[in-house]
Amino acid sequence: MPGFTESAWSAAPPEDVWKVLYDPTRFPEWWTGVGSVEAAAVGEGDRTPYTMYPDGYPDFPMPQLLETSREDRSVSISCLVSDLRFAWRLAPEGAGTRIAVEVEIPAAEAHRLDGQRDAIVSALERLCAVAAAG
Repeated sequence: MPGFTESAWSAAPPEDVWKVLYDPTRFPEWWTGVGSVEAAAVGEGDRTPYTMYPDGYPDFPMPQLLETSREDRSVSISCLVSDLRFAWRLAPEGAGTRIAVEVEIPAAEAHRLDGQRDAIVSALERLCAVAAAG
């Protein structure tokens, strides 16, 4: 399965990054390519379904599943349409936080690898800035 890993450092402490990362309604603030999000009213424990609408495509709903583990400081997002998977991890580093993301792309979507990498690099920069701004 094609994929890649990227990471960045944020001046924000892990708790502040967590507040932005685990909440899908905040994804449009920082996740490049996410236009809007409709979150489910209720999830099951640490599993929350939501619907993402890509930037520029407000009529193209893409169901997603968000899974969180506060203990592991991890957030996993699975696209239920294209089977892309994003595994985010946070680790304290100095006065801030190391944010890492591992992206898995199914072979049928391999042509999207470069575009996804560009979007994730941009999203990491924006996530660092949003979390640091509080």
